Amino acid sequence: MSLTIENKRPSVNELADNYLIQVNNLSAIYLSGEDKESYLQGQVTCDVTQLTENSLLNGAHCDAKGKMFSIFRLFKRDNALWLLQPQATLSASLAALQKFGVFAKVSIEQANDFSSYALVGTQAEQRLKQQFKQIPDSMSPVVQSGTTTLIYIANETLPQITPAKQQQRYLLIDSKENIKTIAANFILPIFKEELWNLHEILTGFPLMNQSVIGEYVPQMLNVQAINGISFTKGCYLGQETVARMQYLGRNKRALFTLSTKVKTPLNEHTTIELQLGDNWRRAGNILSYYQADCGQIYLQAILASDINDESTLRLKINDEQYAPLSIEPLPYTLIQQD
Repeated sequence: MSLTIENKRPSVNELADNYLIQVNNLSAIYLSGEDKESYLQGQVTCDVTQLTENSLLNGAHCDAKGKMFSIFRLFKRDNALWLLQPQATLSASLAALQKFGVFAKVSIEQANDFSSYALVGTQAEQRLKQQFKQIPDSMSPVVQSGTTTLIYIANETLPQITPAKQQQRYLLIDSKENIKTIAANFILPIFKEELWNLHEILTGFPLMNQSVIGEYVPQMLNVQAINGISFTKGCYLGQETVARMQYLGRNKRALFTLSTKVKTPLNEHTTIELQLGDNWRRAGNILSYYQADCGQIYLQAILASDINDESTLRLKINDEQYAPLSIEPLPYTLIQQD
């Protein structure tokens, strides 16, 4: 079955009321075997023992120094644990998990025969009910319907989107053939994965890429703010560093969402600068970005944690072109509650 994919990158103001996103940039690691829960519990920041058939956990996978391989969404599917994450971080995370997995009764593999679509919109819940008898919600964010895993991501009441267009977001996972039939039945416009990135950026969910693997501890990417760190579970790889950041207050960086408008395409030389008196200094690194066709840009950046609305920031496109940056509100606080 062939589906028509929109070759457009709409701005926030141009988002359709309801639409699908073909999320091709997601991959997954799955763990099976009798030791899967106990093994993963010792490897990641979230409390795996809290996972049920209908729950969804955010978490990070770190090395022994507390530097991240990946950020993931954890859920159960086909009697296995699935760590859903960007393709860019999968290889490093998979290799590290497999390295220590030889000492446990667990099988750790990459999930291959699956595909995913996001359903987003003001009527996403109603449209999902037209195809499925049971759908997920905030209390039970994961539902299995036949071969399809339905995941409730968020009711995105975002200040960037007008109240009349506040949207719900769901993720649908199935085999590559089955998911095409499901997507076609919605009879909605379908966009590329860049639009998924826009929603992740606006909701403050970190989008790691290959270049930052092993560079940051979880708090530098706000993993504690998305409830991705348990400070009460037992030992896990990198726990000492993560706990030190929490209890000794040594973390000086955080993830921010910034916006601007410029039609020049961003590239690896694009940098963020902070004004200090009459001078400009490099302020931090861009983690991910979404650039609409009209030039509207939303990006995730790792900056000093004391950056605030009074800070003057700009995007350095090249030596002759700059664009002022605004700090966007995030739907969470950066203060971790114990």
